Amino acid sequence: MKRLRFQNGSLDATDAALLRALAMEARTTMTDLARAVGLSPPSAAERVRRLEEAGVIRGYGVVVDPAALGLPLAAYIRIRPLPGLLGKVAEVLLRLEAVVECDRVTGEDCFVAKAHVRSVADLEALIDEIILYAMTNTSIIQSSPVKRRLPPLATSMYSGPGDRFVNKA
Repeated sequence: MKRLRFQNGSLDATDAALLRALAMEARTTMTDLARAVGLSPPSAAERVRRLEEAGVIRGYGVVVDPAALGLPLAAYIRIRPLPGLLGKVAEVLLRLEAVVECDRVTGEDCFVAKAHVRSVADLEALIDEIILYAMTNTSIIQSSPVKRRLPPLATSMYSGPGDRFVNKA
């Protein structure tokens, strides 16, 4: 297997700056991106291409507001499949359009799914699709004080063991 530059997670400060700038505005021009990080446009384009090839950048997308689409209610559903039905539960979750994310996790539950629905009645109907094969525990999302963001970048500065997960950059 070919060892890629970023396989160990290390980025230089310029790579980290490119990622931060793209995370804020993925539709920026290469000229504006280069200006923001202090590179020429060809150098910025080459670095972005290498980040893409290495799998650090997996894609670009649009951020949609579910409430603007008439889906004001969001919930996390913790799911514990009945014995022998793990695969069936995964299939059911995959076909439910309201489920926008789902992770297989450790602990008492096997899956944690995030869903967006129009109403409590729609949430109940969604849960009814799952409880044929699993036990559920649902939490309605009131607000999101931490929006989706970049994971810590290797160039982040940490002050010490007590706050090693606090990004100082």
